Amino acid sequence: MELVLDVLNYSLIAILIGISAAWIILIKSMVDSARFTPKLEDFEKKEHDNPKVSIILPARNEEEFIGRCLDSLIEQNYSNYEIIVIDDSSNDSTSKIISEYAKKNSKIIPVSAQTKPDGWMGKNWACMEGYKKATGEILLFSDADTKHSQNIISLAVSHLLSFDLDALSAIPKMRAIDFWTKITLPMISVFLHTRFSALRVNDPSKKTAYFFGSFFIIKRKTYESVGMHESVKHEIIEDGALGKKVKESGYKMKIVRGDHLIDAVWARDRSTLWNALKRLMVPLYLQSKKIAIGCFFAVLFLLFMPFPILAYSIFGAFQTTSFSLLFVASIISTVMIYVGAIIEVKKLLQLKLIDALFAPIGSLVVVLGFLSGLLQAKNSAVSWRGRKYYMKDHVQNSISV
Repeated sequence: MELVLDVLNYSLIAILIGISAAWIILIKSMVDSARFTPKLEDFEKKEHDNPKVSIILPARNEEEFIGRCLDSLIEQNYSNYEIIVIDDSSNDSTSKIISEYAKKNSKIIPVSAQTKPDGWMGKNWACMEGYKKATGEILLFSDADTKHSQNIISLAVSHLLSFDLDALSAIPKMRAIDFWTKITLPMISVFLHTRFSALRVNDPSKKTAYFFGSFFIIKRKTYESVGMHESVKHEIIEDGALGKKVKESGYKMKIVRGDHLIDAVWARDRSTLWNALKRLMVPLYLQSKKIAIGCFFAVLFLLFMPFPILAYSIFGAFQTTSFSLLFVASIISTVMIYVGAIIEVKKLLQLKLIDALFAPIGSLVVVLGFLSGLLQAKNSAVSWRGRKYYMKDHVQNSISV
């Protein structure tokens, strides 16, 4: 029996060493991403003629947030812009709020989206409906739960034109409202600073590319050239797929930090959080079952397994050499997870330190959410914003791992 336990313990030690090494890489990537990703306002301004900007703002059941968003857009210091707000078949008071704002401000153009055709995701169709009304040579896509600083359009247009870019996206501050989002968001965000780092997007030699749906600005001719939202009509994560198309087509794109200028709601409650976690896994599964399952186990071991292994090692700590070494290894890997969570919470997400202390629970929620997404993807179906989408025969191209 002792031999069996020794074999098990040394196997777990080897796994924990690998997890700790992976976390060293993750933490370095997080720090590098925070330090070296340029800020939206960091550029040498070149004069331009204030081209017209069409803000395209899809909204579905956003009565709680859309007023806040429109207030921030109405107060922009940029002179030449319009706000096209699309009601995407809302069944709350969203449409009424949009109409009231449009009566008070001539910049707001209300649009009621037509019935969504088969094969389209709802937001993608709403964006296309908004585009049809747009008259600007530059398009700015945002979400109805996003709040913008007064100078955001001025900075974005100047940055885009000063660097002669075709598209520009800004990383927002992710606003967490409920307890469950506050403890899970730091664990999810960790991975954005590695494979999906903005530094990789800004490197022309890397294939990594995506937009943040809460804020990306793109030249109209570029948008039309890549096929608009129609070319990604069946994509669950349409902003990722569209950004990928832009870069693959050879256009110049860039991601900058805008977390001090934009804030967006990542999830509103337990239900939307759960669906958001599942939504991240479904595209991977539809691309490749093996890759999706491999990613799930990577997340399971990186985020969660050191905690139960630590609990197991405590029972035999210092009784045998293997248990003693396992205890030390599990302590180190657990500390690494906490270090990553604390960096995310304090430096990047601007949450409270206590939110990082719930890392084990947050990690478990992420793991279970991903597992649920895998199980749901087998049925080729996903629920989002009150709609159920059947994804059979629709290969997803939004995320490459």
